[in-house]
Amino acid sequence: MPLVTTTEMFKKAYENGYAIGAFNVNNMEIVQGITEAALEEKAPLILQVSAGARKYAKHVYLIKLVEAALEDTGLPIALHLDHGADFETCKSCIDGGFTSVMIDGSAHPFEENIAVTKKVVEYAHDRGVVVEGELGQLAGVEDDVNVESHSYTDPAQAEEFVEKTGVDSLAIAIGTSHGAYKFKPGQKPQLRFDILEDVKSRLPGFPIVLHGASSVIPEFVEIVNKYGGAMPDAIGIPEDMLRQAAKSAVCKINIDSDLRLAMTATIREHMANHPSDFDPRQYLTPARDAIRGMVKRKIVNVLGCGGKA
Repeated sequence: MPLVTTTEMFKKAYENGYAIGAFNVNNMEIVQGITEAALEEKAPLILQVSAGARKYAKHVYLIKLVEAALEDTGLPIALHLDHGADFETCKSCIDGGFTSVMIDGSAHPFEENIAVTKKVVEYAHDRGVVVEGELGQLAGVEDDVNVESHSYTDPAQAEEFVEKTGVDSLAIAIGTSHGAYKFKPGQKPQLRFDILEDVKSRLPGFPIVLHGASSVIPEFVEIVNKYGGAMPDAIGIPEDMLRQAAKSAVCKINIDSDLRLAMTATIREHMANHPSDFDPRQYLTPARDAIRGMVKRKIVNVLGCGGKA
């Protein structure tokens, strides 16, 4: 099966009250863990690549890993650029085989965001590629994304933005944050469902995206802390809130920090218990298994897309 776009994925997700998981990939074990979980749960899948991943693994290696996953699983998989910073980056991924790109112009003034997003949309649509835009900003740090303050999405601007740019989906800011440190100590996690419902009423049937939606699974945080980490204040988005969003207009939920935590925690625990191991396969195998288990948990508890492939 060839790579697909997200068009049909999102249409079915919106109509049936579930979301597609968009999981960031950086190496072979992460790709394998994600796709094995999706295959077991018969779930459609978005594999997404950040600028940092392209620098680390190189574009061609990531493309070939995803092609191998397609051949191995036969799943419907979309390959997505996460947080494309400019037209040139998006163009490179469009020309290089991606079926979906995100142009993140959220740091620009509204009219500039519209202009650069529209330029990417026109180039992408001419080549059968879909585009995600972003309006509003999520605080936090993840790869090349570093935003100090949070800015909620204005629903009226969201309506105008979609109309003027022609984007296929829109990432909005309703309370999620990038990275593992989403909230200050003592701060209660809360999503602005009022904003989501306002956007939904203005853009009926239009797919919404949530970035920064890892739950920072406590079991993995505990393991990281036990073996030399320092993450006592790491709090993520509760899974029940994310499931509620998926039942509304949210058709794509991005998950990256939970992948990193699952892999890091498992490797740290293995090396602490088996200090003489020096074969990467000995510690990457349980790390891959941890990713598979975590992704299955997301499919069941958050996304609701099991059996929808």
